[in-house]
Amino acid sequence: MKYSFILKSQLTKKMCYLKSKGLYPFFKEVSSAQTDIAFFGGKKVLMFGSNNYLGLNNHPKIKKAAQDAISKYGTSCTGSRFMNGTLDLHKELEDELKDFLNQEAVIVFPTGFQVNSGVIPAIASKGDRIFIDELNHASIFDGCKMSYAKRIKYKHSDMKDLAKKLELSPDDDTKNLIVTDGVFSMDGDIAKLDEIIKIGKTKNAITMVDCAHAIGVIGKHGSGTASHFGVSKEVDLIGGTFSKSLASLGGFVAGDADMIDYLSHASRSFMFSASLPPASTASALAALKIIRNDSSYTERLWENTHYAIEQMRIHGLDIGNTETPIIPIYIRSSLKTFEVAKQLFESGIYVNPVVAPAVNDSDSLLRFSLTSSHTKEQILFAVVEIARIIEQVTKQVNGSTYTY
Repeated sequence: MKYSFILKSQLTKKMCYLKSKGLYPFFKEVSSAQTDIAFFGGKKVLMFGSNNYLGLNNHPKIKKAAQDAISKYGTSCTGSRFMNGTLDLHKELEDELKDFLNQEAVIVFPTGFQVNSGVIPAIASKGDRIFIDELNHASIFDGCKMSYAKRIKYKHSDMKDLAKKLELSPDDDTKNLIVTDGVFSMDGDIAKLDEIIKIGKTKNAITMVDCAHAIGVIGKHGSGTASHFGVSKEVDLIGGTFSKSLASLGGFVAGDADMIDYLSHASRSFMFSASLPPASTASALAALKIIRNDSSYTERLWENTHYAIEQMRIHGLDIGNTETPIIPIYIRSSLKTFEVAKQLFESGIYVNPVVAPAVNDSDSLLRFSLTSSHTKEQILFAVVEIARIIEQVTKQVNGSTYTY
């Protein structure tokens, strides 16, 4: 067979194993909007697996904004931002974001992933150094690889380790760049951005924070990690996405005017990708206006977060050091994690299993995500079921001969 190597790969073997045991959890087809509930075919479940933190993806004002944008601009911009693909709507969104983030300038990308894969290589190159938290998002790691700069990982949120490694960098004309998630997408903790900036100044490092999971969640009106720590004027770059709290698709990077002007001419994923479609642009803009003028969504999200964390601790769940609506429930075995996720789905609860190689097998977890749409009754039901099923699966798997 021409592609026999595919059949022999460890990845393929694991997929086949999971499918043979009825444990394969991926690519389930959703047949509804996702708020506090969702439908998979005809099955109704409580949705604790989305990034829809503010519950806005089915908001009537946002849907109307998307419909109006299609009526005016059509379905596509038919080109890149660099050429014919810049709409007045893009500029309106960038101006709104600029004020929201307390930055001089913003440019909008087709996706959040393309922010990191395009910005990082435009800043750092061969001979430079990039310091990255070991738990950063995959898009940051990919951006670093594309830059050909030296990648230096520091232990997760370990400021002493970062300072020690940064101190070893030479005092010459090469650049130091520090990149971190603002809220870590699996563990749910907040980067120590104020300390990172302070450490970075010792070596004149450029600091960049990816606020994908922080926008709408922390900071003034949900404006992210820099706002949360009061360092909006000290951080060099703020990246983020519209696909979570802002109920759309796309990404952005914000900073001072000179830097953003440079990136608009140097970031290949910005220059050579078709621009953000009108409907997505209008949706993000409408969502941004809503959260800037109505704090109730964020307030309800945090009420739910505090309640869920409290109940999970009461029920003995291992949730690490989370401090945000992203709550990791550590199962610490890939096989058990798949089995728990399967049984939860059968019980009417959707959560995402996160297993090796995305994390170490001993760190395998359920990624439990809250929204402002959830009720306390839904949260308590889910917590009780999760605790019950984990206990049940642990007994089953410990007594089995399954391997993964």
